[in-house]
Amino acid sequence: MTDTPAPKPGKVLVPAEDLRTFSAALLEKGGLSAEHAATTADVFVWAALRGVDSHGIARVPAYLELISKGIANATPDIKVESTSPMAAVVDADRAPGPVALSAAADEAVKRARTGGIAAVGVRTTVHTGAIGYYVTKIAEQGLVGLGFVAGMPNMGYTGVKGAAVATSPLAIAVPAEDHAPLLLDMATATIALGKIRQAKASGTPLPEGAAATADGTPTTDPELAVMPLPLGGAKGSGMSLAFELLTSVLVGAPIFSSFHSDDPKGRKHRQNALLIALDPAAFGGAEGFTAAVDQTLTTLKGLPAADDAEGVFYPGERSSTVAAGRADKGIPVAPKVWRELNESAERLGVPVPKPVSA
Repeated sequence: MTDTPAPKPGKVLVPAEDLRTFSAALLEKGGLSAEHAATTADVFVWAALRGVDSHGIARVPAYLELISKGIANATPDIKVESTSPMAAVVDADRAPGPVALSAAADEAVKRARTGGIAAVGVRTTVHTGAIGYYVTKIAEQGLVGLGFVAGMPNMGYTGVKGAAVATSPLAIAVPAEDHAPLLLDMATATIALGKIRQAKASGTPLPEGAAATADGTPTTDPELAVMPLPLGGAKGSGMSLAFELLTSVLVGAPIFSSFHSDDPKGRKHRQNALLIALDPAAFGGAEGFTAAVDQTLTTLKGLPAADDAEGVFYPGERSSTVAAGRADKGIPVAPKVWRELNESAERLGVPVPKPVSA
């Protein structure tokens, strides 16, 4: 049994499977098909299990609103376009991100099995959710998964006034043999927008160089901060711009240039993505690849830890441990999120699961 930290005061603990069923029922009542609702709920619970609460169950009310307002298409006509055996584009028709990217991940795995490598773009989806989920799906099949996402500009760009590019994330998942897979899942921003909101609510100063005012002036005052700054300055903003080219421009659905144009449609919420699957067998590493990954990770963990470090960890290791603990003891749900879920359940006529503790 894996230990997990006790929930903070005010939070309730709910079994993961109960939350999955509950979330799927809410999303189905909100307009999604049973299949799409289950897929979306699975992405949320995966994130919540790993401690990524910003992309977990808290997203259910937001998605219900996206659906009710027609921003997300509850009945999308998703099409797969392809002119090459190893490349394809999923035209999402504004489907929720978990639906579109799950389909893209499956398509990438199928094509990589045949060609050794496959790249699948996603055109015009709505909020992709935790992209670590999709590359993990690829890694669970013994392949290496890479993912890139581009969205609406909400972050500064070095040398530009105001919001210029998106906090576009990337994720890489590499399967191992005995270790949990390596999972690097990061945004190109120094901090998340949610962290700025939390700092504002608590009155806590923000770290230096993490956020900016509306005109792009760096600030530590959470009352003045409206957007995050790019990770590593020019490095983070450059990565975000590159991801726009690798996703939006590549699939013929530019966001950046449209957003900064005079066309009011350019401000309509949408996201694009690119998932890549690599089969180690195509690179001669089929037999010993995962064992060599294990050896690499074991070597890392065997290095001497710094005096002030809790230990030596590889990307995804600690979140995997959190997932094991939460799967065993339940997922902590913040009071505000639990209240919103209960309100949605009452409105939609969905039974509320009973927490294991509060």
